[in-house]
Amino acid sequence: MTMRFDRVSVTKGTREILSEITLSLNEHRVGVIGHNGSGKSTFLRLFNGLEKPSSGTVRFGETEDDLRHHVGFMFQNPDNQVVYPMVEEDLAFGLKSRKLPKAEVAARIERVLSELSLTHLKDRLTHQLSGGEKQMVALAGVLVTEPELICFDEPTTLLDLRNKMQFMSALSTLPQPAVVVSHDLDLLAGFDRILHIADGRIHADGKPEDVIPAYKALCEDLDEC
Repeated sequence: MTMRFDRVSVTKGTREILSEITLSLNEHRVGVIGHNGSGKSTFLRLFNGLEKPSSGTVRFGETEDDLRHHVGFMFQNPDNQVVYPMVEEDLAFGLKSRKLPKAEVAARIERVLSELSLTHLKDRLTHQLSGGEKQMVALAGVLVTEPELICFDEPTTLLDLRNKMQFMSALSTLPQPAVVVSHDLDLLAGFDRILHIADGRIHADGKPEDVIPAYKALCEDLDEC
């Protein structure tokens, strides 16, 4: 399924955060890079309607409305996502609005926890989880909704090396297409496509082996990435 941006701009007050972005995305793994304040996170939040364009349109396939039913979103800080006292309860929360039978809710939770090797956390209190465990539970909370596309905003920033490796392994096996905003260029090196956003515009768009080295060189010159 293709994600389409048609002349999309986002303005807050007098500040234009994104300007006239037009592109189509249908690759399995897309990375988004750029220095802080470039518009990356705003761009990502457009994918599932957390942010609305000031002008232009964002479509998933032919759908412009209800993007959240198609696109899952994982925040940088899992505390923004994992909010219920127990893991099982937190995972069930994301399915309440879908009015699924209890048996299906339970089956989805069991399946996702098993796929992520998290079954042992099912009855744990969320405030007792480690940072890495909480990040994986946040991922499970996205997966139980069975999204067709998943967006990740700086998913490894708060993780130590061991938990980063666990998360990267989980990401590599997800069947869904993913769009990942990250400063972790190693995470994005094997992706299909990289977008470099600068000053609210697409500065570069291509393969990792082309875009990432050019971005690194620019960062060295500007000393601001």
